Amino acid sequence: MSNQPGTDGDTALSVHVGRQPIWSAERRLVGYELLFRGGLGVSGSFATSQVIVNAFTEFGLAEIAGDRLCFINMTREFLTDELPLPFGPGQAVLEVLETIEVDEELIAGVRRRADQGYAIALDDFLLDTGHERLMGLADYVKIDILNTEPDECRRIAAACRAYPDISLLAEKVETEEHLALAGELGCGLLQGYLLGRPQVLSAQALSPSKFSRIQLMAALLKQDVEINEIVSLVTQDPALSFRLLRASNSVAAGVTNRVSSVHEAVVMLGIAQVRQWVALMALSDVFDSTEGPVDAALSRARMCQLVAAELDQPMDAAFTVGLLDRVADLIDVPSDELAGQLPLSSEVSAALADQTGGLGRVLRTVRAYESGDLDSIRATGIDPNRLTSAFLAAAGWSTNAIDALYSGSAPRQ
Repeated sequence: MSNQPGTDGDTALSVHVGRQPIWSAERRLVGYELLFRGGLGVSGSFATSQVIVNAFTEFGLAEIAGDRLCFINMTREFLTDELPLPFGPGQAVLEVLETIEVDEELIAGVRRRADQGYAIALDDFLLDTGHERLMGLADYVKIDILNTEPDECRRIAAACRAYPDISLLAEKVETEEHLALAGELGCGLLQGYLLGRPQVLSAQALSPSKFSRIQLMAALLKQDVEINEIVSLVTQDPALSFRLLRASNSVAAGVTNRVSSVHEAVVMLGIAQVRQWVALMALSDVFDSTEGPVDAALSRARMCQLVAAELDQPMDAAFTVGLLDRVADLIDVPSDELAGQLPLSSEVSAALADQTGGLGRVLRTVRAYESGDLDSIRATGIDPNRLTSAFLAAAGWSTNAIDALYSGSAPRQ
């Protein structure tokens, strides 16, 4: 998203929104913290505020976080009503940054925001800084587990227990020791690199609605996905549901009873075919039905699947690794960052993050072949001729799948 240069000579402004997942102690995704990024020609909190306004004008909370909580870093101007908030209360949680001076004006502003229905979070909270004056208005207190001494963390948690409406959120959780300390403190919410890295959303890379398509793909391609979960995921998207039914009925031509529900489609086509078919539809949406990127992603996914058979690795998981690794390349997002935002198994995540494990070996092999790295190809122990056969078979399969996608029929297996 960019502001085009105007007649007054202003330069273009690109707005980027970072999003880091927040989890419950039971590892359920409950929300995101938004981290604002912008190429600003001027400094100061007012300019930052304008970036926030632009971001929400373009994206909107629903696009960024769905129906989950949205923790939003606030400048003083928004908290004191100098600038209006570009969204209503509901799912928004307003974070009071530790760098904001707490005075009577700020306290009055935060109280007004709380009375308007906004939830309040105290970010990087420390005692004896003046921010404890806001504890009676806070719904969440965020404790920086990484940079705060454990004993000080315990002192903060003890002080918060005097306010039964406060929920504790442990942030910067980066190790298992941090996770254990968060449990000891009674933190019901968790955030940090151990659980999920930030992902930057921008118009130049990938819109939030398209990222939701990648999340759908990853969920559908999980090894242990069940029929009821597939039906639930697909029926949440009316457009995908319609396209699946259309494809299913093209297969069922001549059958007396037409397929009339997603459940019937899954039963008729089978879980494996529906998973790949709907994932293919979602992939097409990510790249606006442009065949080149779709073909590149499908070819790598299929080749990973075929190489996995040679290396005695799970073929479905290998398909997912290849697909998401190529998608990450195409949207210019590091594979480890993409993996941190998706519901993936530890084996798939490890393969995407640093190409370790059996699936990582599959991915290394395919990447080596694609780049013509003969030494790495020989190191795999696989006959290069077999890799050539896998490459050609993957290219043919991808072409057939794309033809089926754009013709509206189910893909050939």
